[in-house]
Amino acid sequence: MTAMTITPDTKNWTWVLERACPDCGFDSTATRYEDISVMVRANAEAWSPVLNRSDVAVRPDGQTWSALEYAAHVRDVFHIFDVRLRLMLDESDPVFPNWDQDEAAVTERYNDQDPDAVGAGLLVAAGSVADAFEAVAPDLRGRTGRRGDGASFTVESLAKYFVHDPVHHLHDVSG
Repeated sequence: MTAMTITPDTKNWTWVLERACPDCGFDSTATRYEDISVMVRANAEAWSPVLNRSDVAVRPDGQTWSALEYAAHVRDVFHIFDVRLRLMLDESDPVFPNWDQDEAAVTERYNDQDPDAVGAGLLVAAGSVADAFEAVAPDLRGRTGRRGDGASFTVESLAKYFVHDPVHHLHDVSG
């Protein structure tokens, strides 16, 4: 595999809380909190055929991750948001530790990971975060937390912001 440098994604994706994503079609305003866990589990299952492709580690161009890299990223997103949710439930308005997704892709060598292991890890991480969001009582969904850049979330808005990521990336590798 030829190493190529991917241009880091520096967009602030919080706009997905206000309007539908023109690329993947996800609409957070039409998404019920109660559907998040189901969406996460279905998304995790949908990665299996993607990870079985013969070209799973091939980047389509110099600016785009391979399907394997996207799947490893989604696995890690499930972990990161599981941690963020738990912080919100355990602490008062915590500031989330920063996570550089592009650095993680390089240091964790996403494109060199075993697709079967990524798929298994993705399913486990999805189950954990889905269970965690599902277990939040309605009266706790207003608890808050913040990113280091100041973006603030409630548990409910975090869930909707979060679920866009795996939905969008599955769209990225399915088109």
